Amino acid sequence: MRKNVLILVLAALVVGAGAAYTFAKPKHEVRHKIDGTVYVLPKEFLVNLRDGRYAKLNVALVLDHSQATASSGGHGGGGAPPEGFGTLEQEAVIRDIVTDVVTDANGDELVQANGREEIKQAILARIRRTTDVRTEDVLLTDVAVQ
Repeated sequence: MRKNVLILVLAALVVGAGAAYTFAKPKHEVRHKIDGTVYVLPKEFLVNLRDGRYAKLNVALVLDHSQATASSGGHGGGGAPPEGFGTLEQEAVIRDIVTDVVTDANGDELVQANGREEIKQAILARIRRTTDVRTEDVLLTDVAVQ
């Protein structure tokens, strides 16, 4: 008799633990600060600026999660390219947009944070207007003006 009660108590504990696990509130899902995939354009930009100086910079796009990049196998020996690199549809058009917008800027705009923000917004607006690439943000990195 005592054995049966012990088995019933253990069975009830197992069922209760299973129910608690099943119906327990899930842990808070981690939300990333950047909502999208960062795609780094593979080649840096070296452009003449409106004021006669030149700028060297790298550009990355924060793509909508649904925007896929096809992997190309040519980055140094076959295999997949490094993470963040690959073939982006209409990449040549995007490079042209970046070149047009940046060459219309002067060096002071690229050096100052608010000027860079205006340039990024101009690039983003043109990408959205003229391409099918679903871009959330534009990042300008490694900016050097001379």
